[in-house]
Amino acid sequence: MDVNAKKIKELRTANGLTQQHLADACAISLRTVQRVERYGNASQDTVLGLSSVFEITQAEIVIPEALDESLLDDEDNSFNPNMQILFAGLFGAMVGALIMFLVK
Repeated sequence: MDVNAKKIKELRTANGLTQQHLADACAISLRTVQRVERYGNASQDTVLGLSSVFEITQAEIVIPEALDESLLDDEDNSFNPNMQILFAGLFGAMVGALIMFLVK
């Protein structure tokens, strides 16, 4: 999950911890702390350990995932290509039937 890397580094330095001390306190590797501070990516267990050491809630360091915009759209004005073919076929059949009816 994405975390606020800048805030984690600020919390660590404000508490006077080195990356190694933070890793030891969270029971994670030094490499994990480095990755979290550099890339802002952490597992649920890592977030739990960090929030416990810093005595904050997980929500304070986790960046919420963006909502899928397609789920928010009330209207979807685009047609599926298969639906377009289906409607074109039905429309053609109706026009053909109408012409046959009128020609007789």
